[in-house]
Amino acid sequence: MIGVAQMAKALNHESDFNFFNQRSSYYKNLFDTNIGFFRAKDDKGSWIQPFSPLKYGGNGGYPFTEGNAWQYLWYVPHDVSTFKEMMGGEKLFTKKLDEFFTLNAKPEDVNGNASGFIGQYAHGNEPSHHIAYLYNFTQEPWKSQYYSAKVLNELYSNTPSGYSGNEDCGQMSAWYILSAMGIYPVNPANGVYCFGSPQLQKASIHLANNKVFTVRAKNQNKSNVYIQNIFLNGKKYEKNYITHELIQQGGELEFTMGDQPNKKMSSYEKP
Repeated sequence: MIGVAQMAKALNHESDFNFFNQRSSYYKNLFDTNIGFFRAKDDKGSWIQPFSPLKYGGNGGYPFTEGNAWQYLWYVPHDVSTFKEMMGGEKLFTKKLDEFFTLNAKPEDVNGNASGFIGQYAHGNEPSHHIAYLYNFTQEPWKSQYYSAKVLNELYSNTPSGYSGNEDCGQMSAWYILSAMGIYPVNPANGVYCFGSPQLQKASIHLANNKVFTVRAKNQNKSNVYIQNIFLNGKKYEKNYITHELIQQGGELEFTMGDQPNKKMSSYEKP
C-alpha cells in the first residue's frame, strides 16, 4: 500500500495518496499485543482460535499462506519505527529478532512451501527477505552483517538446485545481487538501502549521464563478514545505510571488513 501511495503522490493524485497511505497503517488492527504476533480476525472482529505462531497455511484454510506467524510478524518494512514501539521498544524488538533466527523449525511444523531455514527465517519464500536487515534499526547492526553473510554463503550455490526456494519474478537473484554488494532496500518505496555484508571486492553500477557508482570491500572473505569502517568518496561515513539519491550521484563506497563485530557501529545513524 505504501508503494501505491508514493506512486499516487508522484502523479499528484492527492486523494489516492491519502487513501492508500492511510490503508498502509491498517496492519495495526491485526496485532495482538497480548501475544506479540499478528493474527486473523473473524467477521465479528474476534481473534480466530486456535492460534499457533508455528502453524502454516496453504492457499486457504489457516490464515497464513505459505508461511507462519513468525515469518509474517516482520512484514512492516514501511514503518519499522512504529512497529518497534508496538513490540514494546527496541530491546524487546531485538530480543524477538534473536528468537526468530534461533528457534528451529520442527519437521512436523514445516509446510512444503517453506524452505531455506535459519531458525524460523525461511529464505525460500520472499516475505522473509528483508528480516536479516532489520538489525540495522537496532543497536546491533553487526547481526545484519552476520545473517546476510550466512544466507549468501549457505543458502546459495552454483548447482542446478542453487536456490533455496522458488525464483518468483527474479527475487531470489535480486536479493543475492544486492546483498552481495552489501546493500538492501528494506522498504523499497523510500529510497534507502541498509548495509549488510558485502561479498564482492568490487562492483560498479553504470548510471545516467555517464556516472558510475562503485562499491568496494577490502579484506573481504568468508570469515571477514563484519564491517569495520565505511568511507564514501574517501570520507568517513557514519551511517548504516545509503540513499538512492546518493547512489545516483555516482562515486565510491568502500567497506573495510573484519572477522569480529565492530560494536562501535551501534552509534551510527540508523535508517
